[in-house]
Amino acid sequence: MREVVTIVSGLPRSGTSMMMRMLEAGGMGIVTDSVRSADEDNPRGYYEFEDVKRIKDDASWLEGAKGKAVKMVSMLLYGLPQDRTYRVIFMRREIGEVIASQRVMLERMGERNIPEDDEMGRLYKRHLEEIERWLEGQQNIKVLYMNYKDVLEDPQGGALRISRFLGDSLNVEDMVRAVDMSLYRQRSQAKNSNEKDLPHAGDMEKEDSDKIEAQLKALGYM
Repeated sequence: MREVVTIVSGLPRSGTSMMMRMLEAGGMGIVTDSVRSADEDNPRGYYEFEDVKRIKDDASWLEGAKGKAVKMVSMLLYGLPQDRTYRVIFMRREIGEVIASQRVMLERMGERNIPEDDEMGRLYKRHLEEIERWLEGQQNIKVLYMNYKDVLEDPQGGALRISRFLGDSLNVEDMVRAVDMSLYRQRSQAKNSNEKDLPHAGDMEKEDSDKIEAQLKALGYM
């Protein structure tokens, strides 16, 4: 596992920061530059690394990420070089909760042009279908899908699954203690909160991809 780069991924506000915190508590090295400091939306830190946003142009930083974990929004996974091996922990969360949390964050940032929730729900569902199909076809990537709510409700079981996925090298009890249920603040409050309620999204078009990228840039993830 020393040569493997672990990627914590998913949509923004899907529990990726919590997962990074769990890995760090369990004894895994993490890659972060602390450029984005903790705030009201993420009071325990974002665990981000600015260089991931330039993965398509410069992936040299991956050499220093071997045996460690780094956080990367799911739209950037396509830029991972094929000559390396990765373990991806992909966070899942109800679409409505993700969108509600993103809206609160954007409003707090003073963003005015926030897309309608229904539109973002459709776009995110389409993106998730596409990225999961893409990941299935990558021989150099192994994926563990973790549900945010499930980890909060059963941190012991979640920590065990993660540790096994990463070679049973983590301190499970310390990972459990890193889970903070009080940070689960957007609980299925938005319309179309369950992605199963959304219609099949079909293939991603460039216009839709551009809209998602615009949202992620506004949130500071791309």
